[in-house]
Amino acid sequence: MTNHQDREFPAAGRLAELRSGLDAVERRIDAACAAAGRPRSEVTLVVVTKTYPASDTRLLASLGVREVAENRDQDAAPKAADCADLPLTWHFVGQLQTNKVRSVVGYADHVHSVDRLRLVEALSGAVLRAERPELGCLVQVALDKEAGEGEGRAGVAPEDVLALADAIADTPGLRLDGVMTVAPLAGPLAGDPAAAFTRLAEISTAVRATHPAATMVSAGMSGDLEQAVAAGATHVRVGTAVLGVRSPLG
Repeated sequence: MTNHQDREFPAAGRLAELRSGLDAVERRIDAACAAAGRPRSEVTLVVVTKTYPASDTRLLASLGVREVAENRDQDAAPKAADCADLPLTWHFVGQLQTNKVRSVVGYADHVHSVDRLRLVEALSGAVLRAERPELGCLVQVALDKEAGEGEGRAGVAPEDVLALADAIADTPGLRLDGVMTVAPLAGPLAGDPAAAFTRLAEISTAVRATHPAATMVSAGMSGDLEQAVAAGATHVRVGTAVLGVRSPLG
């Protein structure tokens, strides 16, 4: 399937741009793993394709990308349908409203942004109705809430992570995969991604004490992936460093 967005970039030139960006990010991850004494195989690159057309996702797949992420269902659902023939794993990483759950369950393999019990219940119901395999869920941790900041932001406070993790693990149709965070903009960890990701690693260790299979630690983006790898991230979510900067699709 093609659409008007797929004609936005000349394919050959865009392929070269994407190859260059992807190679640069892979070199950064290689160097970060080497510096941290970690095998490269421990870190998965998830390319965040939000605001970019399905044609870019196809080109990335031709370059060997297998893990892609989206943060808005209205963009992700048609793109996933367009790319349904590709061997891709889809990650949903944005704030998720319950009225979008049915759609997201139709294509996502992992939801990184589980932050409340009502969402857990909605995801479970949608998975069971769809009769699909278990959906992987990560608890989104809002590190600024540990200091009483960021009350309006997505994510749960660190002290509430274990309870939500237990709920996910105990809910039919869902699989607890791990934890996710974004470097906080407020609180004592603001401006210090290394400390923030170290705190996430501590929270991950606490979760795995009860749920050993919840090994995913999703942290790090284009600007701070090295700090995330150093702190033990298993998945880094990188968009602009691979795809470049462009205006949103709308």
